[in-house]
Amino acid sequence: MLQAVGIISEYNPFHNGHLYQLKQAKSRTGADVAIAVMSGNWLQRGEPALYDKWARAQAALESGVDVVIELPFYSAVQPSHIFSAGAVRLISAMNCHWLAFGVETLVLIIKR
Repeated sequence: MLQAVGIISEYNPFHNGHLYQLKQAKSRTGADVAIAVMSGNWLQRGEPALYDKWARAQAALESGVDVVIELPFYSAVQPSHIFSAGAVRLISAMNCHWLAFGVETLVLIIKR
């Protein structure tokens, strides 16, 4: 059975830090699949994205993400605790074995 790592993202825009997080998440977990739960055209706290969701999803897929799932609008435009709760619910529903979360200087991996 394939094992997946879930990544909570906005990728606004996708950059080298995101690529580093993705590579670290895959290599440190040994996951077969990386699933990104990503905001749509509107981001946390209701800000519009710099690039539309299609361009950001394409950049993620071209960089090694295997599946992109859009975080529903209700969760995507909320403060961080609601944003992250919605994303974690989706990652859990996808039966991801790990959750990878990036911060400025660190990639955290949480095993299910």
